[in-house]
Amino acid sequence: MNKEELKKIEEKLIEEKKLIEANLKRFESELDFGDDTDHMEEEADEIEETANFLSVKENQDKRLEQIETALERIKNGTYGICTECGGAIEKEILAVDPESLLCKKCKASKRK
Repeated sequence: MNKEELKKIEEKLIEEKKLIEANLKRFESELDFGDDTDHMEEEADEIEETANFLSVKENQDKRLEQIETALERIKNGTYGICTECGGAIEKEILAVDPESLLCKKCKASKRK
């Protein structure tokens, strides 16, 4: 992978990271219901929304961690190298999943 390709991937990852962080912040601020809950139905709705948020937050936190790992691997020169076998991760894998840690062969063997 050449420097130009690597730079494009890094920019894409940084942009994705910013988007996720902004969405989480916005969603979190919308989740603030205040202290005024008058009805049990209203309270149940708030509990459901909070549960939904926590599920989304967990997924987004995991995605942020993967992006940060990929960015760190770019910095230290190990990006695009399979953590399982040490071989190159195919460009088509990285195009679809830029934070992938595994090559096609190792991904397939993990699924079995």
